[in-house]
Amino acid sequence: MIKYLMAALLLTTNVLAQPLDRITAVVNDEVILESELMEMQQTVRQQLRQRDAAIPPSEVLNKQVLERLIMQRLQLQRAEQVGVRVGDDALNAALKQIANNNNMNLRQFRDVLEDDGYNFSNFRNTIREEMIITRLRKSQVEDRVVVSEREVDNFLTTQTIQEGGEVEYQLQHILVSMPEAASPEQVQEAEQQLQKVQALLDDGGEFSEVAAGYSDGQNALEGGELGWRKHGELPSLFAEVVPDLEVGEVSQALRSGSGFHLVRVKDKKSQELHLVKQTLASHILIRANELTSAEQAEERLQQLRQRIAKGEDFAELARAHSDDTGSAIDGGSLGWTSPGVMVPEFEEKMNALAIGEMSDVFESRFGWHLIKVYDRREQNMADEFKRNKAREQIRQRKIDEELESWLRAMRDEAYVEYRES
Repeated sequence: MIKYLMAALLLTTNVLAQPLDRITAVVNDEVILESELMEMQQTVRQQLRQRDAAIPPSEVLNKQVLERLIMQRLQLQRAEQVGVRVGDDALNAALKQIANNNNMNLRQFRDVLEDDGYNFSNFRNTIREEMIITRLRKSQVEDRVVVSEREVDNFLTTQTIQEGGEVEYQLQHILVSMPEAASPEQVQEAEQQLQKVQALLDDGGEFSEVAAGYSDGQNALEGGELGWRKHGELPSLFAEVVPDLEVGEVSQALRSGSGFHLVRVKDKKSQELHLVKQTLASHILIRANELTSAEQAEERLQQLRQRIAKGEDFAELARAHSDDTGSAIDGGSLGWTSPGVMVPEFEEKMNALAIGEMSDVFESRFGWHLIKVYDRREQNMADEFKRNKAREQIRQRKIDEELESWLRAMRDEAYVEYRES
């Protein structure tokens, strides 16, 4: 009996000797534990090392990582409220794609992660959360952004073009945030922080290091990197300022509802317009179905090819036999097609043909094909392509602006309590 009591006492002592996981912050009705903060810090440090980026001091990194965790928790809470979820099938498909991108199957990928010291269950949960946040942003922000035809017209009218090439800017950004309805005291506090940041930059501080240490932006730990942006993709706040900045130059402070912004042009380039090679072709498609096997479909198309080779009209046979009803009515014509429109196997066969030449019979995911090429040309930025490109640039700019506002509002409305060490 004494032996069992001593064993129980020893077990209890060991349990009590283990440090309890401390709460570092309360976010609405959930907590962020110190272990979560430490794990995220380790991940961020490794990411910074892989990019050969400077690692901020521990207290600065702690602040930035904790804020990132808070924003993640807020978005996951919102996702739960509005019913955004990611099922196991979608998650497994995403994990398989990640493994494939690394030239591994899922089992190999899991083994490599665990050999590197990562817990696969934790990794799986991280990917699920990232997918949930992506879906949430899409439903709450991206899908609500509308670009009108008038906006596209105005964009194309005022688009910055230099000798046939549009300028692109590689940008970095620092945000000194404040609540949307900031009090005079909060504005003064933000202005003091801004002055401190500007003083560090004036004294020769690296923009990326200052951003990592002091920016409240979502990209702070990436050195404030916003990546390459065309003029039409610039946030409205930056659009008039950035074109006048030289490479390496930092803007004056720009104020928005989110706070004060500093933007730096890290690099710029003039992107020349590319000619688009288009092909005028027709095809005949025969599909396998309940009544026609794949072998029979191939044989039928081989017979049609022989008839065309003997002089029968391709268009007439396409109208009579092609299972692609959309093109069959036009004699199998696909019109002028640009790269990337057709599936890869079809495009590869089509591109290998000379003008006037007919392909062999081949298979794609849609069935068995026969192609004939009639002509080729080079088009310099077709109107439809330009409008689609302009529409996407406007949309991306509006998404960036709406996302920043949405995140800031979520943060301002949340109850967040920091727990001191």
